[in-house]
Amino acid sequence: MRIAFEESGGKCILTCEIDSAANQTYRANFSPEHNHEYVEDIFNLSKPPRHDVLVAGFPCQPYSIAGLRKGLKDKRGQVFTEIVRILNFSKPSAFLLENVKGMTSHDKGKTFKYLIEELESCGYTTRTQTLNSMTHSNIPQNRERVFIVGFREPKKAAAFEFPEPLSLRKSLHECIDGTVSDQKYFYDSRFGCYKEIRSIVKSPDVIYQWRRQYVRENKSGVCPALTANMGSGGHNVPLVVVGGRIRKLTPRECANFQGFPKSFNFPEIADTKLYHQIGNSVTVPLIMRLAKEIARLL
Repeated sequence: MRIAFEESGGKCILTCEIDSAANQTYRANFSPEHNHEYVEDIFNLSKPPRHDVLVAGFPCQPYSIAGLRKGLKDKRGQVFTEIVRILNFSKPSAFLLENVKGMTSHDKGKTFKYLIEELESCGYTTRTQTLNSMTHSNIPQNRERVFIVGFREPKKAAAFEFPEPLSLRKSLHECIDGTVSDQKYFYDSRFGCYKEIRSIVKSPDVIYQWRRQYVRENKSGVCPALTANMGSGGHNVPLVVVGGRIRKLTPRECANFQGFPKSFNFPEIADTKLYHQIGNSVTVPLIMRLAKEIARLL
């Protein structure tokens, strides 16, 4: 999100991230700046500096269909209440929040209705829409996310326009590196699931997923939504056929499917942590379209 908003003329003045590995990756790309603050735990962020736009994603597990869907009863769901507190304290001109599509249907829509009411009680007029990376950012990933935009001035909220759909021109192969040779990414007889994977994973033009006990073929012609549990125990790992061999996507390739710039640096940490971070992240070109519209109105 920071990349997108800086491309639109913004300057980051505070970063809040509790995950130490994510912070390591973050600092590998964004060096500390004058007046730039770092706070790991949002619950310890008592007095944020004055800012024009609050940009955040908050834990999706409480609302995701992949989890137990406890919503605000889950402690991670309470991060939202801290965002509301900051909005009440700092009163920025606008905000952008992002989360999984499942949030909108959690508890038959009651949770999402509550979230919007809380945001509007802070003095904001909100706009919401679910957007898909493959239809709104020219990135071949089937990733639906709900975006909540808020403005303190109702006229600006009314004038805000969510991006229109784009024709998908970027292919799967533009995100896949044909030169990868590290054996750790390839599947062979070392793996107990290899026989089943080999029987199904055939086409170089399709991305597959190993779902713990079976293979899913993604017939949409794009990459399935990258998840935070991707790579953990082999679950949800996107599989590709390159040069006749089967392998999983590398962290760099996953970043390509999120539209990360080539210049983005990954530190020397475990791949599982990088997969987790990328799955938790956003599709950068899509955020750029939203950021430019917010900047235009401000």
